Amino acid sequence: MSLNSACERTAFCFDMDGTITKAELLPCIASELGIADEIATLTNATMDGHIEFEPSFRLRCLLLGQIDPQVIRQVVAAVPLDENLLRFITDRKEDCFIVSGNLNIWIQPILQRCGCQAFTSVGEYVNGKLQLKSILNKARALRGIRENIGYERVVAVGDGANDAVMLDQADVGIAFGGVHAAAQAAIHASRYVIHDGSTLCNLLRTL
Repeated sequence: MSLNSACERTAFCFDMDGTITKAELLPCIASELGIADEIATLTNATMDGHIEFEPSFRLRCLLLGQIDPQVIRQVVAAVPLDENLLRFITDRKEDCFIVSGNLNIWIQPILQRCGCQAFTSVGEYVNGKLQLKSILNKARALRGIRENIGYERVVAVGDGANDAVMLDQADVGIAFGGVHAAAQAAIHASRYVIHDGSTLCNLLRTL
């Protein structure tokens, strides 16, 4: 570790789906409607950069918004997490941030386990119908962490094309292929490419 990096306040920013979690959440949720394969195909196409995140996410929310939100939270709570990353985050809650395009009201079980601050898309149920209030812009979230919270350095970890802008803006971008090979856009925007949680955490501790 360099003297400069040791003296600088560093924020560690993590994508959630396929990074902290060992599976993409929306296909898991879609299993409740029997459309897991269809949502997985749409999710993978988005992760690989073939479809833009926002219209893809709106479509997936439209489909999955039919499911009882309590059932969704139960499904999310059962999704396994990368224990190495979970331990890293819970040991450094004050300097770790989840930056996820997923909906705050769906991913509360994971946010509670991690215990750190999170930037997410926002939704609410009105008369039983899901309404999207905002879709997270990851680049804007990173700027807020740096400028408003006051971090000199930002380390970002992500695995998909929608993470590329966050990885590019970070001082250190890390493409993580915990579930599948990281998308090419994420790789091109990163300084490092890591494929397992233990190695990733070893690297993070040196930064």
